Amino acid sequence: QVQLVKSGGGLVQAGDSLRLSCAVFGRTFSSSTMGWFRQAPGKEREFVSTISWSFGSTVYADSVKGRFTISRDNAKNTVYLQMNSLKPEDTAVYYCAVRYGRTSAYSHDYNYWGQGTQVTVSS
Repeated sequence: QVQLVKSGGGLVQAGDSLRLSCAVFGRTFSSSTMGWFRQAPGKEREFVSTISWSFGSTVYADSVKGRFTISRDNAKNTVYLQMNSLKPEDTAVYYCAVRYGRTSAYSHDYNYWGQGTQVTVSS
């Protein structure tokens, strides 16, 4: 069994920064991948970023490229999402997920999900 425990999130103003973290408890593999997704009210869940545990290769959605940075600490089994220059359109519930496979931007490829955390950016 795998559990993902998140921390971070909250209410900030446009231009501010936030860092989300997601600790993975349970089975992990060197070939696994961590991903961040988000879902705004009335919208479908969308891909934000992903990182491979072993090589640290990353992929970003165009909407966050240059503002968000994903990273991982293998010793702590934790992945981070540093969000800078936040915009009101970044407001959403953010989810982390683990996939036993290569990086993917598709939510259905992921095996386990953490609970969502709200990020609200006011203008």
